[in-house]
Amino acid sequence: MSFNIALSGLNAAQKDLDVTSNNIANVSTVGFKESRAEFVDVYAASLLAAGNTKVGDGVLTSDVAQQFQQGSIQFTQNSLDLAITGNGFFAVVPELDSLEFSYTRAGQFKLNSDNFIVNSAGQHLLGFPVNPDGSSSSVSLSTSEPIRIPTASGAPQLTSEVDVRMNLPAGDSVITGSPANFDLEDPKTYNHATSVTVFDSLGDSHIMTYFFIKEPPVAANPLAVPPVVASNPWIVTAAVDNKRVDLTDPTGAGTGVAAGSDDLGNPISGARLNFNSGGDFVSQVPATGFQTAALGPGILTNGSDSAQTIVIDFNLDPSGPGTNEPTQFASSFEVTSLEQNGLPVGRLTGLDIGPDGLVQATYSNGTSQALSRVALVSFANNQGLTQEGNTNWKESILSGEALAGEAGAGTYGTINSSALEQSNVNLTTELIDLISAQRNFQANSRSLEVDNQLNQTILQIR
Repeated sequence: MSFNIALSGLNAAQKDLDVTSNNIANVSTVGFKESRAEFVDVYAASLLAAGNTKVGDGVLTSDVAQQFQQGSIQFTQNSLDLAITGNGFFAVVPELDSLEFSYTRAGQFKLNSDNFIVNSAGQHLLGFPVNPDGSSSSVSLSTSEPIRIPTASGAPQLTSEVDVRMNLPAGDSVITGSPANFDLEDPKTYNHATSVTVFDSLGDSHIMTYFFIKEPPVAANPLAVPPVVASNPWIVTAAVDNKRVDLTDPTGAGTGVAAGSDDLGNPISGARLNFNSGGDFVSQVPATGFQTAALGPGILTNGSDSAQTIVIDFNLDPSGPGTNEPTQFASSFEVTSLEQNGLPVGRLTGLDIGPDGLVQATYSNGTSQALSRVALVSFANNQGLTQEGNTNWKESILSGEALAGEAGAGTYGTINSSALEQSNVNLTTELIDLISAQRNFQANSRSLEVDNQLNQTILQIR
């Protein structure tokens, strides 16, 4: 019996050495969780045996328990390196249409040839589908899907409105013969001009220029029908790529404001801005606002939407002076705001992954697109997970069912981009455990040797 007891001690010491050696071997393995050998004594007694004199029957390895405490975080320069701070696992699958889920804390991800996010084993990282505003449309492992980074360009957006704010000098002189003799090539036929880049439906850029022509002041005439209010009017006319365009009201009707003619002698309609004696923008013609007529194939020659019109918004505030309105003060011509809502074609310039796992692509045209949200999975009993290798685990009966959720919600941890969770092995502790296991092995070897010597002594009795 003593031989068996000593042999069980040797086996236990060997198991302890194996576990400790494995921990030490994986001290630099990203996402690795150390294990601990747990032992129980063996004690057997029959019904009528004297329990107070019974000697134990040795030791038995009851479990090699994984320890899931947090590993330290190491920051990197790769935005696809992901680390979980807190509870949860990444979910991965070996193939695009596979339901064979594996779970890992190792976040060393990269892009494969098809632009899917994968780990070093080629397993695909799973994410929840998201709405355009970034909110998750479903938080379920069954609806998760491999995350793919788009190779397409960011879609262009045609310019539909330009917002203008400026100061027109009150001291400017009225130009004789304008706007009838207006010529965009002759700066003597207009007072001031400013330009903005606009975009067609294909993302091609065009230069839209606004010309301002001062008219003679209008005297007040309260007896007129309707009454005439004193004002300082300015004519506005526009050109796109040095080709003049008509201005209309929002319905497409003419403005009734003559602004000269184009190169073919066709009359061009403009718009009018009226300022009072205090320099405040008080009215415009048309009163409902104005826009360009359809730019047409004469300007948009690349096959883009020729029905494109562009609203010119001067932010008229009928209630009184406003900070967003143009002014006519005794100051120089100054454009304080000139904004348009179009976008050129965008090229993928970056990838951002937030603490909540939201994956966003950013484009060179200043737009961003929510692509997916990295799925996290938790279990009732992490130690019940089955080790699979490659720093992966599988669900088991002991672990409980996999529960999917968003990072930062409930008990789920947050995700750190450009970071990796290091092994949670404490090398100093493991080296001490190694020495202890070695001593245990030596002591049990000595016990076996003594048992052997005693047997030899008994065999030599005559």
